[in-house]
Amino acid sequence: MLTEAIIKESKLHDITHFGIRAAIAVIFIVNASGKFNPGFVEWLVSIGIPAEMQIPIALAELASGTFLLVGVLSRISASLLSIILLGAIFYVKKASNLTGDGGYQIDLMLLAACLAIIAIGPGRVSISHLVKRIPRFLQ
Repeated sequence: MLTEAIIKESKLHDITHFGIRAAIAVIFIVNASGKFNPGFVEWLVSIGIPAEMQIPIALAELASGTFLLVGVLSRISASLLSIILLGAIFYVKKASNLTGDGGYQIDLMLLAACLAIIAIGPGRVSISHLVKRIPRFLQ
């Protein structure tokens, strides 16, 4: 029991937690930058999503990724990204095959990581930890 407490308080845990959060954030920030292009609107219309959804989807990914990177509103951002990922898995890719062309394995891994952030929170390497006045549910 004592070893578990020591591991949870170690710097390695903090760095690992930040690394997972940063990796997910960078993936979504880079992915969101391509969604501001006109080609994305055409693709949305081709799969049956209204063209007006381009900006909300792109902004949700960009803002959530940025918030995850700095460690503010991490749980809310991860929740929003989880909703986007569920839409990608079930609506866009139709959850047809896990691997191969049109597979959703990467989306599923990102979803698992987002759910972990929702459960664990932003960690100690975050602005939420530095600013102690942010309520836990907003971290």
